[in-house]
Amino acid sequence: MRCWTPPIKFNTIHAKLLATYILLTTLGTSLMASYILWSFHAYFMRTRQADLENWTTALGESVADALEEKDIPRVKLLVQRYGAPQTVTLRVFDAQGNLIATSDPKLDRRVTNWYVVPGMQQAFQNTAAQGVAKGVLSNEDRLYIARPIERKHQLLGVLRMSMTLEQFQRQFMRVIWSVLGTLALTILLCALISSRFARSLSKPIEIMRNFAIRLGSGNFGDRLIIHQNNELDQLAVELNRMSERLASLDHERRVFLANVSHELRTPISNVQVTVDALKGGAYEEAQLRDRFFQTIENETKRLSRLIHDLLDLGRLEAGVTELEVQTIPLRGLINRAVNAVEPRMQAAGVTLQVNIAELQITGDPERLLQAILNLLDNAIKHSRPNSQVFISGHSAGKTAVIKIQDQGQGISESDLPRIFEQFYTTDPSRKGSGNGLGLAIAKRIIEAHRGSITATSIPHQGATFTISLPLQG
Repeated sequence: MRCWTPPIKFNTIHAKLLATYILLTTLGTSLMASYILWSFHAYFMRTRQADLENWTTALGESVADALEEKDIPRVKLLVQRYGAPQTVTLRVFDAQGNLIATSDPKLDRRVTNWYVVPGMQQAFQNTAAQGVAKGVLSNEDRLYIARPIERKHQLLGVLRMSMTLEQFQRQFMRVIWSVLGTLALTILLCALISSRFARSLSKPIEIMRNFAIRLGSGNFGDRLIIHQNNELDQLAVELNRMSERLASLDHERRVFLANVSHELRTPISNVQVTVDALKGGAYEEAQLRDRFFQTIENETKRLSRLIHDLLDLGRLEAGVTELEVQTIPLRGLINRAVNAVEPRMQAAGVTLQVNIAELQITGDPERLLQAILNLLDNAIKHSRPNSQVFISGHSAGKTAVIKIQDQGQGISESDLPRIFEQFYTTDPSRKGSGNGLGLAIAKRIIEAHRGSITATSIPHQGATFTISLPLQG
């Protein structure tokens, strides 16, 4: 058994795994970064909006008092005081829409229609409005709030406060660039880690791919070594089992071909020698000629039986033989087999003792008959003269058990596991005139009927073959 580790070549498996990891990392970190930025932006906007609401609420009370007393200078003082920061613009309008006070008089002189300014129309309709809009006569984004000033359900005016978002936007851009930089660094680190992780996965897969290629090329028996402690280890174990099984099957195939060649060569050689002898003049002697013709006939029949058995065995192993399943009385099946071998038994001086219970099985009667005949043929072939062959049949649960026992020399313990192999001839004491395929065919037939067959033996007392078949229903 060879242990083989092929050279590693990183192919598209590594590239696809790496691309997948990087894509997932990029997608995940991008979504997380986007959520963080969105949350930060939303939090800031809510906070500043709340500040505007608090400021305008407090300032609105003071402005309402001044407007109620018609104290315009006091209104202007409040606007100048609270609208002093450059980021804040504060305006107060009377109930008719006239600008009373502003923190940015230079800009406001250029405005001719205040009703088009965002939020103003809603405020004059006694409804507060707030949001983000472009500044008055400028393109900068500003956060604004416009709310009506009222006392005793009487509209006294409108207060509008806005603050620029430019500083926040600059700060937010710095945050964005910081997040993007962190994101890029994270993706780079994840790419390096993913590359190593992808390589750890693609390496054993590549090894197993090359191993499978070698198996496909006929290099059986190699052993794959993978140290992963995961499902890949289990896959490597199964590949090693497959390699061993293929090596075993390849060995069996070679042995089978050698046996077939040997079995075919012997009768063909005998026929060829006999034909040459007839051509050399043996044809002229009647007694010798008849003996040679009988030899040719015997060897031809032997070849015919061998070819028939080989084809039969091939069909059974390939699973292409269709079974004609029907209900079969077990006693009737055994009687058919006994009647078929009775002349041979009489010629061999062997008697038969049958004890079969009334059982019903399901299967192909002709195929099962063939299997039983092969076992009886084997029993007769290896029985001593004036001995007996015992056939019994009984039920065990949902199974019919059939036993065929002879009184021959038995099977040696070392050869017992191999008796169902094709061309089994390892034990000279059990050699006969057959071709060594009878037991193999019987085993395939029984297994095709979802049954089993086993053999036991006691030296010098005979062998027992036990068949188990499902009972009907």
